[in-house]
Amino acid sequence: MVQLVIVIGYFLITFLTGILARKKTVNSKAFDGAGLGMLLCVMVGAGEWMGGTATTGVSEYGYIYGISGAWYTIANGIGICVLAAFFAKLFRSIEKPTVAGIIGNYIGQKARFVSACILIFVMVTVGTSQMIALGTLGQALFGFDPNISIIVLGCGVLIYTVLGGMVAVGYTNILHMIVMYAGIVLALVVSSNKVGGISNLVTSLDDSFFSMSSIGIPKVSSWVTASVLGACTAQAGLQPILAAKDEKTAISSSFLIALLVAPFGIFTALLGMISKTIYPNLENAKMALPTLLMNLSPLVGGLVMASIFAAILSTASPIFLSCGTLFSRDVYSYLKQNKTNEKLLDSQVLKVARISTALLGGGCIAISVLLRNASTILDIVYFAYSLRGCLFVILLFGIYWKQLHEEAAVIAMVFSGIVGLGWVSYKSIFHTYPIFPYFSETYATLLVAVISTVIINTIVNHNSKN
Repeated sequence: MVQLVIVIGYFLITFLTGILARKKTVNSKAFDGAGLGMLLCVMVGAGEWMGGTATTGVSEYGYIYGISGAWYTIANGIGICVLAAFFAKLFRSIEKPTVAGIIGNYIGQKARFVSACILIFVMVTVGTSQMIALGTLGQALFGFDPNISIIVLGCGVLIYTVLGGMVAVGYTNILHMIVMYAGIVLALVVSSNKVGGISNLVTSLDDSFFSMSSIGIPKVSSWVTASVLGACTAQAGLQPILAAKDEKTAISSSFLIALLVAPFGIFTALLGMISKTIYPNLENAKMALPTLLMNLSPLVGGLVMASIFAAILSTASPIFLSCGTLFSRDVYSYLKQNKTNEKLLDSQVLKVARISTALLGGGCIAISVLLRNASTILDIVYFAYSLRGCLFVILLFGIYWKQLHEEAAVIAMVFSGIVGLGWVSYKSIFHTYPIFPYFSETYATLLVAVISTVIINTIVNHNSKN
């Protein structure tokens, strides 16, 4: 009961914090985020990368493989560092609030529209996975009906995001980040004492649990590749960087985000390893962290459970916001201006941003209820991540290859997506990748993006000369 009261109380505080922020959302730029200082940039950006996978997911890897499960957040940190070192200044200087807007700046408006549609699909997919994580946690920790957990908690996050925009996301994420780190560190201290300290943990587990390669080099390389490419086109993670008040803030914030994100998985992997020591025969490794927490003292367990909910909420709200930003700025505006050739009023953009955030966020909630038990949901999420990588490859062509035709870029985006979808569909049916086992959809879409862009552009160039 104490644990439940703490979690519900935390959620109510989060909801009220988000609602109070609505007074500062007076125009579309405030809704999307504009002139953000370093604190809000870091809190929103870090929150997007530290969701359910960084907590329960990495602890599951820790239970099965050991400390190498931390590569998930380390890979994300590496990707964010690449963004900070090479692209944060460039992207911020373009003064567009979306990745699709940056693509449009270098390649063209049709590419902007198509990439926005692809990125919205990516965000809805990732948002759906976060909502499923909410339902799973509600069921695992408190025995709630998972669909009720998804609907109640998901709608709560959606309401304050729609009303308060980036300000609400920023203020609530400050709260989330404090609770996340404090809760996980507290859990590590208390639970490690139950196994006699870290030194006893070392003697209790096989040596492979302390190897950074035990999870497998192919998986690590795939994570790093996807993170490096995805960090530069992740709308939810990039939006606060694009909204930074100046280029210096954008760069510094990116490095600080990496410093917050990268070590987090080490803590959660260690919790999975402690759970392995205390509960070595769990049938489902996904229950490693929930099982550990349910057997801590009610007060400590409640605080740590709140930190896990905080991790999911800190990711869900930026994703909902990014969906509305992409739709209002790059889909609706593109279609409306093409039809009427009139520039939209700021009040119209704000209205569309709020409505589309509500509808697309509501879509995430509805889809998660329908697909909560679907075994292919993770495959779809990985496919969505791979799409970000292929968009970044095509964007690089747009930045550095002046001969790139917009038509070729658009066809390459669509073709890469079709191939990636076919790749994960094949895996879900035959339980292995086409060609050879480790050639995942990440590598497939990247290779197809490069080859198709070059070949199609050559054909378009040839046709334009004739």
